[in-house]
Amino acid sequence: MKILFVHQNFPGQFLHLAPALVARGHTVVALTDEGNKRTSPVPVMRYRKPAASAAEGLGRTYAEAAERGAAVARAAAQLRRDKGFVPDVVFGHGGWGETLFLREVWPEARHLSYAEFYYAARGLDADFDPEFQAADLGRRLRTSARKAHLMMALAEADAAVAPTRWQASTFPAPWRDRISVIHDGIDTDRVRPDPAARLVLPDGRVLAAGDEVLGFVNRNLEPYRGYHIFMRALPAVLKARPEAQVVIVGGDGVSYGPAPGGGRTWKQVFLDEVREGLDLSRVHFLGQVPYAQFLSLLQVARVHAYLTYPFVLSWSLMEAMSAGGLVVASRTRPVEEMIRDGANGRLVDFFDVAGWSAALIEALADPAAGAVLREAARATIVDGYDLRRHSLPRLVAFVEGQG
Repeated sequence: MKILFVHQNFPGQFLHLAPALVARGHTVVALTDEGNKRTSPVPVMRYRKPAASAAEGLGRTYAEAAERGAAVARAAAQLRRDKGFVPDVVFGHGGWGETLFLREVWPEARHLSYAEFYYAARGLDADFDPEFQAADLGRRLRTSARKAHLMMALAEADAAVAPTRWQASTFPAPWRDRISVIHDGIDTDRVRPDPAARLVLPDGRVLAAGDEVLGFVNRNLEPYRGYHIFMRALPAVLKARPEAQVVIVGGDGVSYGPAPGGGRTWKQVFLDEVREGLDLSRVHFLGQVPYAQFLSLLQVARVHAYLTYPFVLSWSLMEAMSAGGLVVASRTRPVEEMIRDGANGRLVDFFDVAGWSAALIEALADPAAGAVLREAARATIVDGYDLRRHSLPRLVAFVEGQG
């Protein structure tokens, strides 16, 4: 078959799927934003990102998505006109509007959507944290308005895939029967325990597997991923565990939600809040790091802390489990799909700062007691989410079944 992937940051979620389809003899290409500098495993064609939309108010998100979708459609029409390119399957991420109008260009193709998350004004991420999220009508209307392009993307698709059952459940019930739940997959052969792992800190200090290391990883350090709760829990942890080293990975930007304003970063806001209670010689901010360094942290850490609003589940949680980590995580619904308290990890109520301190202290203090949880965490990922044994075969079958 001829298969076209559409993703502004390709390869994104299709990193392993695209080359796997090539290996099975299919012709696979990708269409991506001209500004995307990521290395691609397949040939790439590019579209020109539209100028910022002049739309305001409740229609702005849809207007921006529609303009991007129109830009993608124009690039697709040129491919058809100039090169005669007609894919059998078009598989795109529904989150940014790229797939909205591709059926108008290729009506004969099967159209697939990556259905990552569906917004709701109540009961998910938008009203979860009262410290930062006002419960006013205007905010609820803005959140609800963000559904429009997501629903249109799903309506235009012949089938869709979501990475977890909980994420699929965020979509309206009448549409869920077209969503298959298949995770992108974790490379458990690479992400595995390593008793010889070492992590070199910026000051030259070397941390080794078995050291008392507490790890915390986010793309960016922000409230959506519980950075504020983690930092508030740290003073008690460092006081109780004088040998503990804390390694924090994450950028200074914002992936989800608003910035704090005033030219500050969330990292600085919450570091300043607890600074007087921290021994900063034992708290190491690494920023965003290469994957190999990230993996070394997972393998070195005695305990890995993970928090999230009811939102998209981070790959880093599942990779920490695959690396045999003792994960202490927030008792939020996306996490509860992966972790059962006392069986393959520990769960703590998201907002319970004292509970977080206590759970982290206990886990750091007695690594032998966590051995069973570590083994069970890795088994959870190996047995259900392994890239080559589970996810890739199912994803390949999902795509090939559309031809």
